[in-house]
Amino acid sequence: MPAWRNISLWMDQLDEPLTPRPALERDLDLDVAIIGAGYTGLWTAYYLKRLEPGLKIAVFEAQIAGFGASGRNGGWLMGNLLGEDRLLAPLPPEQRRASYELLHGIPDEVASVIEREGIDCDYRKGGVLYCAARYPEQHASLRQHLAHLHDQGLGEADYRWLTPEQLAGQLRVANAYGAIQAAHCATIQPAKLVRGLARAVERLGVALYENSPVTHWQSGSLQTPRAAVRSRWIVPAVEGYSVTLASLGRYQLPVQSLLVATEPLPQSTWDEIGLSQGQAFSEGSRQVTYGQRTLDDRLVFGARGGYRFAGKLRHDFNLSEDEVQLRRYLFGELFPQLKNVRLTHAWGGNLGMSRQFHPHMLCDRRKGIALAGGYGGEGVGASNLGGRTLAELILQRDSPLVRQPWVLPEGGLERLRAWEPEPCRWLGYNAIIQSFVHEDQTLANPATAPWRRRMASRIAGFMEGFMH
Repeated sequence: MPAWRNISLWMDQLDEPLTPRPALERDLDLDVAIIGAGYTGLWTAYYLKRLEPGLKIAVFEAQIAGFGASGRNGGWLMGNLLGEDRLLAPLPPEQRRASYELLHGIPDEVASVIEREGIDCDYRKGGVLYCAARYPEQHASLRQHLAHLHDQGLGEADYRWLTPEQLAGQLRVANAYGAIQAAHCATIQPAKLVRGLARAVERLGVALYENSPVTHWQSGSLQTPRAAVRSRWIVPAVEGYSVTLASLGRYQLPVQSLLVATEPLPQSTWDEIGLSQGQAFSEGSRQVTYGQRTLDDRLVFGARGGYRFAGKLRHDFNLSEDEVQLRRYLFGELFPQLKNVRLTHAWGGNLGMSRQFHPHMLCDRRKGIALAGGYGGEGVGASNLGGRTLAELILQRDSPLVRQPWVLPEGGLERLRAWEPEPCRWLGYNAIIQSFVHEDQTLANPATAPWRRRMASRIAGFMEGFMH
């Protein structure tokens, strides 16, 4: 049996046997066949069954529920989507505000489900603190970002600036210049959520087959090693594993994010640091850092990982010493008292990135395919929105969910923008990441000449804009 408990801290913490459900052994005839027992697949099944209890739905998982990013992420349940500001900027102000409110409601919607279904996943809605620290350029960039958010019609109740003194009331980081406090975010124990969702959909009558990889799929049918399935609808809910299904890999590439977790820290240490209300936190560099204090008093901290040539999945997440030390360095700069703390877990996962760098949801009624993905590392919350939206699209229900700019017009995969062929995307990705690394190293050194600091930031900013 695979060492599923070693996937992440979260899976290791589960107080349940990780015994796989039976594999599919016989042919099936369904209304909806869902590929993947992660958040997107399970949320889609959940909302479909709640809206139409008579539907025959089954979920097919290659490993066990939570094996992918749903059991490995940083535990941020965000009321946001990647690139939402670019998507919503063209809308009239009233419509834009309504769309933001839909996004901001994601954590509360999840809270209502976990209460209804009795899912204990350490849910705490404490918001998120985007800190300006480590070097002064973060202060200017975060203030500029806050001004942009307010220009979009968002108010102080959504995003507000904290002075260093105000920030210290919630989180004490070294060399703080202030922070943006965003209200619409909760922290969770991700594996508890995905495993609880799996049990919830089974109670509603959804069949869940584990150890049942899909070896072939097309409109109206799919194949597993031991059985064939016919279905009116196919929902490939595989996110970072899209390269495993023919035709999807061109549109959604796997990139990796990597995390570490400390041993449980004493209360005296947390009295120095803060984070007493379940807040998430990040620092304002382009390293894409994210962290939280777990319910058992660990610090979980992650940062951007990498991309493999030709979009190959990473299967070995035994982090190298360099990978671990980069994350130790980054959180140690924020919390000097933790520079030598013992790390008990290090892991990572594959997540999906679309060419537009924002999520997409689509429904091809002619072919019977519904798809949501491209969450870009923000999928804990985005997948809930994706599952709700796919359910409404499949059932042809008219609601605000299906009239959003991330919902693509009726049509198939051709509505998605494909990634460039190799080696273009590998060279491009690595050039962009190297510009981010160079900027961070340059700005983190207080002795760097001002002109070098400006040049490093301009190059990184140009490369970041090129990504979009």
